Formats: sequence, C-alpha cells, structure tokens
Amino acid sequence: MPAWNEAEAIGGTIQNVRAIVPHHDILVVDDGSKDATARIAAEAGAAVLRLPFNLGVGGAMRAGFKYALRNGYTRAIQVDSDGQHDPHDIDRVLAGLDGADISIGARFAGRGTYGAKGPRRWAMVVLARVISAVAGTRLTDVTSGFRAANLKALHQYMEHFPAEYLGDTIDSLVVAVKSGCKVTQVPVEMKARQAGTPSHSPWKATIYLARSGLVLCFALARPRTKMPAEISAPAAGDIAGETGASA
Repeated sequence: MPAWNEAEAIGGTIQNVRAIVPHHDILVVDDGSKDATARIAAEAGAAVLRLPFNLGVGGAMRAGFKYALRNGYTRAIQVDSDGQHDPHDIDRVLAGLDGADISIGARFAGRGTYGAKGPRRWAMVVLARVISAVAGTRLTDVTSGFRAANLKALHQYMEHFPAEYLGDTIDSLVVAVKSGCKVTQVPVEMKARQAGTPSHSPWKATIYLARSGLVLCFALARPRTKMPAEISAPAAGDIAGETGASA
C-alpha cells in the first residue's frame, strides 16, 4: 500500500485486509509522510518500508516492487491505503493473473455504483478505448490503481515504472503491454474513503483531462522495454497493501 499522510485511514485499512485475506503479506510504503502513518501501519501488523521523502505514487510503487522481488515474491497487488478498495476483491483480482501478466480491478465493468462525471469521465473513456486497442482486449478502467502483477510484469515494472502524474497507471500499462505483457480486467466495487476528503473538483477534472491526454501521447511514443531472457523464481505468497502485494 503506497501511503502518504494516511494516518487516519491506514490502520483500519490494514485491519480489514488482514481480517478478510489473512494469507497475504502486507507491505506499506510510507511515502515520506509527516504524520504517524508508518507507526500506525506497523502497529496494525504490516511490514513498513519508509522513504526519506515524498516520491509520489510511482516512486513508492517502484520501491514496493523492488522489495517484492528482493524478498522472493512472485505476485504483488496494489491496494489503496484509504480503504476504497474492497479486500473481498483481492483474491479475485489476483486470480486474473492465471491468464495474464497484469490484472486490473475495473470499476466500470458491471459491478458496484462507482461513477465519474464530466471531463474526468470523458478522459477515462478515451484512455480506455485507446489502450484497449494497444492491448488487443477490452478494458474499461485503465486508470484504476487496484491492479496485480506477476513475476514477468514485476521485472518489466522495474525497467520502467514512471513517477510522473498518471505514469503509475497509464504510462506503466502502455509500456508493459508494448513490451509483451498480457493484461486483463476483473470487475470490482469501490468503497468510500475511510477518512480524508477527495480532491476532485470541476477545475481539477479539466486539468485531469488535459494531462491524461499528454501522458497517453508520451506513453504511446515510448519504446518497448527489454524483458529478461528468462524469469524464474521460487513460488512465494502474495504481498498486499496499497503498494500492497500478494507475496
């Protein structure tokens, strides 16, 4: 679970994940928080990787992937530290890796009542259509942060996982697909934040539309990354958390 100043929500999120999927390990990547996020996460029973300063979601995720690979994990799943991702869906999203390298927990695939309106929704629709064409499969929620990766995808992410805005979703997904990773999606439900205030507004939604278009253009222009000739590692469990992984 990548987490930045999530002291209000992180404890409850970890407790919920541990109660519903106790067979997974939980890693919290504390992204330079100024509050008690790291302490509360550790007290709740998660492993905590503390970054000395804020790197953003992309940087935190890359640190989490490196942790997973160094500790022998072969799968990882990202789970929001604010409690919006339903722990009941964790194993369902991981099961998508049985036939793909990346499995996305999709909010707009027939389950739940989550909705987005205006420019933000327009951007999501356009992004989904373009990336579906690149991936050769229908995807409805390419900006979802609720996604799992197998060993092949983890190695690819280590070669290219940008820290830029939206890079952790759009850019990383496009380059992974262009580099040979197969992607699928699993319908999931979203919950309300356990604490804090959403940052959405009409102005921010308009900025989101413009920036997501730029990110997509840059992603499509990037060359594919070179995959290791052979990827092998001992089977391990899963690591779960917002940079969560199922290890």
